[in-house]
Amino acid sequence: MKNRSFPSSILSGLRRLFGSEHMVMTILALVVGSLVGCAVVVLREVISLIQTGFYGSGSERLFANADALHWWQILFIPIIGGLIVGLLAHFLMPQKRPEGMADVIEASALRGGRMSSRTGLFAALISAVSIGAGASVGREAPAVHLGASLAGWMGRRLGLSRSLTRTLLAGGIAAAVAASFNAPIAGVLFASEVIIGHYALNAFAPVVIASVAGTAISRVWFGNFPAFALEQHVIASFWEFPAFAGLGIAIGIIAIAFMHAMHQAQRLGEKIPAPLWLKPALAGLVLGLMGLAVPEVLGIGYGITEQALLVKIPLVMLLAFAVAKIAATAVSLGWGFGGGVFSPSLVIGAMIGGAYGIVATSTFPEYSSGAAAYTLVGMGAMAAAVMGAPISTTLIIFEMTGDYALTLGVMIAVVIATEITQQFYGRSFFAEQLNRRGVDLKGGFEAEILNAVRVGDVMREDSETISLDAGLPEIRKRLQESKTGELYVVRGTGDLYGSITLADLSETAFDAAIDDLLRAGDIARTDVAFLSATDDLETALDLLSESGDDRIAIVDSADGMIFEGSVNHADVMTAYNRALLKSRHEEHGH
Repeated sequence: MKNRSFPSSILSGLRRLFGSEHMVMTILALVVGSLVGCAVVVLREVISLIQTGFYGSGSERLFANADALHWWQILFIPIIGGLIVGLLAHFLMPQKRPEGMADVIEASALRGGRMSSRTGLFAALISAVSIGAGASVGREAPAVHLGASLAGWMGRRLGLSRSLTRTLLAGGIAAAVAASFNAPIAGVLFASEVIIGHYALNAFAPVVIASVAGTAISRVWFGNFPAFALEQHVIASFWEFPAFAGLGIAIGIIAIAFMHAMHQAQRLGEKIPAPLWLKPALAGLVLGLMGLAVPEVLGIGYGITEQALLVKIPLVMLLAFAVAKIAATAVSLGWGFGGGVFSPSLVIGAMIGGAYGIVATSTFPEYSSGAAAYTLVGMGAMAAAVMGAPISTTLIIFEMTGDYALTLGVMIAVVIATEITQQFYGRSFFAEQLNRRGVDLKGGFEAEILNAVRVGDVMREDSETISLDAGLPEIRKRLQESKTGELYVVRGTGDLYGSITLADLSETAFDAAIDDLLRAGDIARTDVAFLSATDDLETALDLLSESGDDRIAIVDSADGMIFEGSVNHADVMTAYNRALLKSRHEEHGH
């Protein structure tokens, strides 16, 4: 008898104890939320520890300590950090690069939420070193990737179905967002909006529980405080709504420029004639040089964001900081540092919103809510436009600041900015990032089903074959009796040689005078399309469409040509529909 693994035994025990799959998922969500909450606490402390080792301070407001540093520290610390990041990625990461939010989205959409805990831990370490060394990146993506990796690993070890694994993954992500930003509501909505794609109760309830657990762990350690302590704002007049709409348009345009800058920096980095592991150090050199002139670009940037919210930065400097932060983030992420784009988006949005607010307030002082209000609106609009998640990112802003009075203004700017970026750029920075890697998420759920089923599982093993030296009389007889109208020609070794249809016989079909002159090998088409038994249904559908054939030969492997059978279009679609129905059945908890 085959021994069951220990995790599977635990799952079986929980099912027997509670009798309900929903109750089992509730318990697992509580465990995952608590585990991820602890992991995020550790991640934040490790970032602080590394930054203290480099700069002598673990504060999120790194630029405030820049005056106490020597010039050579600002210049060389990012270089040293980049070198460490490059070496860690080269030796520890499977694709020799840091991983982040885009990889989580890909795992959810195309791999049923299954992720590697080992890769997740290494990716978190790389991002921690990046942030600690002053890279212009955010810590939200490392936290989400770590939470998703731990949840995905648990789902895989417990042998959960695809839909349950995705639910557990969403719970890990919700807990990570909640623990990172002290934002439990936003964590739930972010996971449901971006990862699951729906709010069905059987998935929503476990995600809520995981988010609450992650928040509780974070609050026990860090306390229950918003990231930015601000005075409440109110909308001074409904005449301000056109101004909020104008800010949304401006943010939408700048968000597109920001995302293009990151992709262009990546392309430039790919052209640099240097080893991949050395490029983060080159990014560190550029970042260090920028830091000498504008130390505000170093780190996650909460310091200058807070200064902008308190209206302590003049107009010209706000615009200069926005441009510098765009450049610093583009180089950091494009050349190999690990981290996210949420925090840089907040900084850039705050700078643009603050500058817009100063102009609007000076032009129409009696109708303005103040420059700080526009700073907050700009933060929400920029983050939503870049992340492609308007609902959850808006709530993250509210929970980070505790300021709900500007709800209408933020919503107007968020909707307009998001609509502009989606119309003229794409759904989000992450979707475009995956698209540039050749990963298409448009099929999403359906694409995963196609990738999960192998043609070897649906091929017909009774396909009609004929030997290479068969004569014309036998070929005619076999074609007349054939149910498919096609014979596959195989060598004596079993290798596929080609195929014959009645059309291939042409004028020889009824010419008995040449029966002794031609053999199957002389008539067969040798450019026949074929698949490996290990290819998936998506590959089969692509080849059927490309070749124009209704039937495709199947060989044993990509390196071998032993004929094993064939598959036709109807076989592929039938297998796909069965797998789709099965997954939908599991998705709804039946």
